Amino acid sequence: MKITSVIARQLLDCKTRPMVEVEIRTDTGHVGLGAAPTGSSVGVHEAFVMRDEDPTEYDGLSVHHAVASVTDHIAPALVGSDLDLRALDQKMIDLDGTSDKSKLGSNAIYSASIALLRASAAAAGVPTYTYVADLMGLPAVSTVPIPSFNMINGGRYGDLTQPFNEFLVMPYKAESIQQAVEKSVKVFKVLDQLLTEKLGRKPQIASSFGYAAPFADPREVMKVLVEAVERAGCADIMAFALDCASSEMYDKTAQTYELNGRRVSSAELIDYTRQLSEEFPLVFVEDLLDEDDWDGYAQAVTEIPKTIILGDDLIVTNRDRLRRAVELSAVDGFILKPNQVGTISEALDCYTYGRDHGLLSIPSGRSGGVIDDVVMDLSVGLGVPFQKNGAPRSGERIEKLNFLLRVDDSVPNCSLSDVSTLVKF
Repeated sequence: MKITSVIARQLLDCKTRPMVEVEIRTDTGHVGLGAAPTGSSVGVHEAFVMRDEDPTEYDGLSVHHAVASVTDHIAPALVGSDLDLRALDQKMIDLDGTSDKSKLGSNAIYSASIALLRASAAAAGVPTYTYVADLMGLPAVSTVPIPSFNMINGGRYGDLTQPFNEFLVMPYKAESIQQAVEKSVKVFKVLDQLLTEKLGRKPQIASSFGYAAPFADPREVMKVLVEAVERAGCADIMAFALDCASSEMYDKTAQTYELNGRRVSSAELIDYTRQLSEEFPLVFVEDLLDEDDWDGYAQAVTEIPKTIILGDDLIVTNRDRLRRAVELSAVDGFILKPNQVGTISEALDCYTYGRDHGLLSIPSGRSGGVIDDVVMDLSVGLGVPFQKNGAPRSGERIEKLNFLLRVDDSVPNCSLSDVSTLVKF
C-alpha cells in the first residue's frame, strides 16, 4: 500500500506546551496518528526538539517550524512511498542529515515515525502492541509490565532543595494489574493525608504531578513513603525506586552534586545511595550521576549490588551510547524513551542491543505527556518487566493505567510480569 497524505499540525501536551502531531493516510484508507511528547528534564545528548523561539507565542515554545518541516520536506519524501516503517524512518534520517536531527527537528521526525507505526498496525488489522511484537519477532503478548508510580518529586521549593527528582512506589509483588493499580492509587491518597498531617497543610503539587518533597534528605522522604505504604496496608507487595536526575544538580566546574545542603563527590553520592539500597527495597535507581560521568556509573554498578542501576540521560535511547555503557559495565539497564533518539526504528534497535547484552529496557513517558502514548504499545509489545507511568494524577497518566487494564482484559490469560528473578534486594 502507498502513502497518500502526510499532514502536520500544532497541538498541546499535558503541560499546555505546543507539540507536533502528524497524520498519515494510505491508499487503502488506513490512518496513523503520532504526537511527540517532550520532557522537562532533558539530557544534552537527546535529539533536537525544534521550537520557534518566538516570545510572543507560547513563550517561544511554539512548533510551527517543525510543522513546516513535515509539510515542506517530510511529506514530499513520504507521499507515494510504500508503507514501510524502517525504510521510511531511514529516509527521514537521511533527509535530515544531522547527528541530532536538528535540521528538521526530532519532534517532526518522531511524530511522523509514530504515525508510520500506527498506520502499519492499522493496515495489519491488529493493535499497535501486537504489531510491535510481530515486527520484533517476539512471542504473542501474554503479560503486562509492573507499573511504577511517581509519588514525591524533588527540586527547589523555597529554602528546601531535594536533590532526587522522583520517589516511586512499585507494586512488584501484586497478583494482577488490577491489584497493582488499585493499591498504588490507594498509597497516593494515603500519602496526601500523611503529608497533610506532617506539614499542617495540604502538600504542594509538583510540576510532574507528584507531591512536592517535604524534606531535603532523601532518606526522610523514603521514610514517609514507607509509612504511607504501611498505612495503606500493602507493604507486602510494594517496593520503591528512585529517579535522581542528578545532572540537574551537578556542578560541572566543581564536579560535585547537591546532597543534604552540601556539595559532594560522585563517590560520596554513590556511597549514600548504597546505604539507601541497604535500608529500603529499591527496585532501581535511575540517573544517579551526571549524564557524562561514565566512570562514576561503572563504580555505582560495582558498589551498589542491591538495586538495578539505570541510565536515562546517560544513554538517551542511543545505541552508540548504550554500546559504550556495555563496554564499561556502566549500567544494568536503561530508560527507553523513543523521542530521545527520534525514530521508532532507532529506539527498537537500541532495545535489541540492550536485550542482546543482558540489559533491562524500561519504557517511560515524558513529563510533557500525551494521551495514547506509543510508549505503552512498546511496553506491552516488547514484553518488558517494568515501566514508568508517572503520578496517578492527570488524564494522560491515568490513560496509561487504563491501557494496561484494557490489554489485560482483552488478551486471553494475560498476567502481570513476574520480576522475582530481577529484583536485587
